[in-house]
Amino acid sequence: MEITVKSGTPEKQRTACIVVGVFDSRKLSAAAGEVDKASEGYISNIVRRGDMDGEKGQSLLLHNVPGILADRVLLIGLGKERDMSDRVFRQLNASAAQILDRSGASEAVSYLTDLNVKNRTSAWKCYAAALDSESALYKFNTHKSNPETSRKPLKKIVFNVPSRRDLLDGEAAVLKARAVVGGMNLTRNLGNLAPNVCTPGYLARQAQQLKRQYKKLKIEVLEEADMKRLGMNALLSVSEGSKQPAKLICMEYNGAPKTEKPVVLVGKGVTFDSGGISIKPSANMDEMKFDMCGAASVFGVIRACADMQLDCNVIGIVPTVENMPSGTATRPGDIVTSMSGTTIEILNTDAEGRLILCDALTYAAKYDPDTVIDIATLTGACI
Repeated sequence: MEITVKSGTPEKQRTACIVVGVFDSRKLSAAAGEVDKASEGYISNIVRRGDMDGEKGQSLLLHNVPGILADRVLLIGLGKERDMSDRVFRQLNASAAQILDRSGASEAVSYLTDLNVKNRTSAWKCYAAALDSESALYKFNTHKSNPETSRKPLKKIVFNVPSRRDLLDGEAAVLKARAVVGGMNLTRNLGNLAPNVCTPGYLARQAQQLKRQYKKLKIEVLEEADMKRLGMNALLSVSEGSKQPAKLICMEYNGAPKTEKPVVLVGKGVTFDSGGISIKPSANMDEMKFDMCGAASVFGVIRACADMQLDCNVIGIVPTVENMPSGTATRPGDIVTSMSGTTIEILNTDAEGRLILCDALTYAAKYDPDTVIDIATLTGACI
């Protein structure tokens, strides 16, 4: 979807739809007031009749409003004016985008960015509106033989800013939002893929694809033989029962001088977690494809950093394995030696996340990081 900013009055917009708001006291927002004036009271008459009372989440799509150049006017209920918080503002923009996508309007100009949000600039409102609008329209249809599509999806949305002086900051905010959403959607896509598709090898290939897309990225993939030489026996023990070879993926984004210490992100990448010999209950086991969402988050952050060309150094480390039961799988009671030299007795093979993370965290020390953040779905713990 194309997202831009502009500055102009709502009644003069030649577009498929304009978006304006009504508060729950039936008070029109400033933009809705301009539409009402140009239409000689058309909006206030609708509000007076009770077709729109301004309750949060309410919406009303109007066609052929007199005095307005746009084909449609979408009224959005804003709730109480005093309750207009960051969260409410973002929810309203996400909801408006979804309504527009179903409305048949291929483009729209939104005046929700004109709303007053305490201590927030016009640029912040453009950022939040762009991020939440595009995020709300995310769909995952990769595996569907008959993908769901809107009959005429929203292809372009324009956010209004108060004056031409705000255009540059608004455009920069939209670019930042697009980069963040790009990272979010990469994370979502990787998480939603079927586990027979998103294997450790697949994640390694995705890292190489990012390298081809962004020149500032450096990618290194350690194979099982490399990890064996380094003594990563804790990590390797988890993949013993699977035919899918383990990988250790290192993605380096260098946007600052080499003298600046990097932030290192370590993301758990168990592409399917059956629990191993300590097998999980079969109910809902399909959701264990999401056990690589820590890794997916790291991929998303690295992509967003590269898109925004941030002036910092960020390294993403992804230990990725498949945890399966078989005649070669690690048994409860087995003892392995981690890369740090610590011996570990494995009593529950379903507590595999900490086994792959401990070796990855030890490996992260080679980068002399300023900060290390690990992201993981852990049994009996948290993300």
